[in-house]
Amino acid sequence: MRIIALMNQKGGVGKTTTTVNLGAAIAEAGKKVLLIDLDPQAHLTINYGVEPSAEIVSLYNVLIEDRSILEAIHQVQNNVALIPSSIDLAAAEIELVSVLGREQILKKRLESAQPDFDYVLLDCPPSLGLLTLNALSVANEVIIPMQPHFLALQGVGKLLETVHLVSRRMNPGLKVAGIVLTMFDSQTKLTGEVVNDLSSFIESAKGKPLPWASARIFKSKIRRNIKLAESPSFGQTILTYDPTSNGAADYRALAKEILGMEGTAVAPGTVVATALPIANSALPIESTAGSPSSIGNPQSAVGNPSKPKSPPKPKLAVLVSPEEAAKLKAAHKVPETATNPT
Repeated sequence: MRIIALMNQKGGVGKTTTTVNLGAAIAEAGKKVLLIDLDPQAHLTINYGVEPSAEIVSLYNVLIEDRSILEAIHQVQNNVALIPSSIDLAAAEIELVSVLGREQILKKRLESAQPDFDYVLLDCPPSLGLLTLNALSVANEVIIPMQPHFLALQGVGKLLETVHLVSRRMNPGLKVAGIVLTMFDSQTKLTGEVVNDLSSFIESAKGKPLPWASARIFKSKIRRNIKLAESPSFGQTILTYDPTSNGAADYRALAKEILGMEGTAVAPGTVVATALPIANSALPIESTAGSPSSIGNPQSAVGNPSKPKSPPKPKLAVLVSPEEAAKLKAAHKVPETATNPT
């Protein structure tokens, strides 16, 4: 069973749209899919035509009231089941503050229930709080939906630091499967610059003991499509609302790409050779090539420092630590010329 968390702490990047339609496309390919809505806004729940209410068993009841996860599973389509959310989930972080191991409650509930699904997709809230940590502790893969925009790129560093921490302390088998670009417009210059920056960053992490060392930018890009915005108001996925639209074609292509990765997932809790030692868990993540702080950092590029170069163009996002900033300042400092005492 592949458990995939779709996360990005920035809102409005297409997490829920991707969860809904990717799940439908995987189910269309014959796989059994369970969707779990961890967002108190319950947009995933509403998108499938389920009205959040106190009458139905939701994720809140599972996390807070020790209800079985099997009670909360609702069949919504052929091969697609849903664990709905509710506004009450917003209080879960406060209600669980005194509970030991609160970051792994969802993992324990899933392990005890052993639901029969091929894929579990977790729609995370736009934050890095307790609900997202629960998703990361049970997942074996992370997919990051993001717009190819400056502010979305800025948030990737912090997101990857969180994944790194979770992989070291709670879930050694966690890895970043890749980044899926949403609301994609290939004709804008900004899109090309963001894609190039992301590609350089991912390439620099290859072979390093990092959760995103084997990540990719998915070839399937989700183009801007008004049908994707219209389908939730009818309680339908894009595959049923307009199966011939660009949005349906893009999510089918993404599903095919993800299905082609089967066999590469690592089960949660499996210790892998690339995991960092627990003794280093208190250390900050170094600002080196392939680390979150190197996204957009011109100093992390591979090249010959002795070779004269033209001044680099300003990058879209420079994420460096205070220590790295001091090093850069010192490296570019011009030494003073000695004066003749005579």
